Amino acid sequence: MKSKLIVAAAAACVAFSAQAADVAKGEQLAQAQCAACHGKDFASPIDPSYPKLAGQYVDYLEKALRDYQTGARKNAIMAGLAKPLSRADIKDLAAYLSRLPGPLNNAKR
Repeated sequence: MKSKLIVAAAAACVAFSAQAADVAKGEQLAQAQCAACHGKDFASPIDPSYPKLAGQYVDYLEKALRDYQTGARKNAIMAGLAKPLSRADIKDLAAYLSRLPGPLNNAKR
């Protein structure tokens, strides 16, 4: 019985690591695609109506990007940027941006 639990736990770890986000790739994507409008620190957008992405919740970022892809959320610029992103790209971006110090995570700058 104990060995079955160990095997199940190991399988879960392998499955999780296979889907783990690549934060370094997320940083590259964010700097290339997002920084021009949302600011280099992702907390100082060029327009006050643009959201601060630094420290935002992972699930919120992922859903927002998927919604831009599908058209559930409307913005011509964001739709064009989100359309070519893969699921892995979205996970990577969200993982990177959520780790940055920002107003939602109370991390010090």
